[in-house]
Amino acid sequence: MSQDMEISDHIDATGLLCPLPVLKLRKRLKPLAKGQCIEMIADDPAAVVDVPHFCAESGHELISTQERDGAQVYIVRKT
Repeated sequence: MSQDMEISDHIDATGLLCPLPVLKLRKRLKPLAKGQCIEMIADDPAAVVDVPHFCAESGHELISTQERDGAQVYIVRKT
C-alpha cells in the first residue's frame, strides 16, 4: 500500500457473519467519491471469498488484503 493513499472510512465488521461484512462495505462505499479508499476489518472466514468477489462484481478495486490480530484487513478503492 502506498504511503500517499488516504483511507476515507473504516469499517469494523468483526463478529459479523456473511453477508453482513459485504453489505456494510457496499453501503459505506456509496457516498464516497471515485478514487477514495475504505478499510474494513472482518473475521468472518467467508469474507476471504466474499470481499474479492464483491469487488470483482461491482467493479471496485481491492487494493490489499492482510492479516491483523486474527482478522483480515481489506483496503478497497471506489471506482
